[in-house]
Amino acid sequence: MAERPAIVLLSGGLDSTTVLAIAKDQGYTPYALSFRYGQRHSVELEAAKRVAEVQGVARHVIADIDLRVFGGSALTSDIDVPKHESLDDAGDKDTGSSVPVTYVPARNTIFLSFALAYAETVGASDIFTGVTAVDYSGYPDCRPEYMEAYERMANLATRAGVEGTQSLKLHSPLIAMSKADIVREGLRLGVDYSLTSSCYDPDEQGRACGHCETCLLRLKGFAEAGVTDPVQYQGA
Repeated sequence: MAERPAIVLLSGGLDSTTVLAIAKDQGYTPYALSFRYGQRHSVELEAAKRVAEVQGVARHVIADIDLRVFGGSALTSDIDVPKHESLDDAGDKDTGSSVPVTYVPARNTIFLSFALAYAETVGASDIFTGVTAVDYSGYPDCRPEYMEAYERMANLATRAGVEGTQSLKLHSPLIAMSKADIVREGLRLGVDYSLTSSCYDPDEQGRACGHCETCLLRLKGFAEAGVTDPVQYQGA
């Protein structure tokens, strides 16, 4: 059987790890792509390495780009990561915006551009990403219309696309799934979530804070799926 290469954006978190398992289940040979972009939660890269090794990807590339030169996000500057007691408290109350300060300007566009280049070099016509538009933080680059627009652009942006040797498909299998549905699907596929890291502000031991928005979303997903999150939380 011929190899079906696919690029999988792998952060090391719950969503991207599930997407990697989905890509493998669909018969693709995954080429994982992670980023060291100046994020304060760099522990996620160690998680990505663990996941890539256990899942047996064809190759795992970690690209270095420093988004700290721009700042503008609690993940890439000195802005504190907001902590909440519940998801009802989340959102940027100071500006009235539904987009939290953990949004990294144009991050998905930047990441997908790297994935597009990687896909062309390995002859892949498929890119998998873990964006979701149901239980998510309100980031504008996680919406279905953004993903559809990017796919249209991608097929105009490469030599392979213009020459007709590649018709790129952008896969977002989680886009309409809740966090609970994602957890259930991952467990069905045998994902070991103890290898993952989702927290935006872990401690020096890599333990999740339990109160940033991504932790709360993750905990909500596991609770609604009726299973215990296997990662360590501070104070637990």
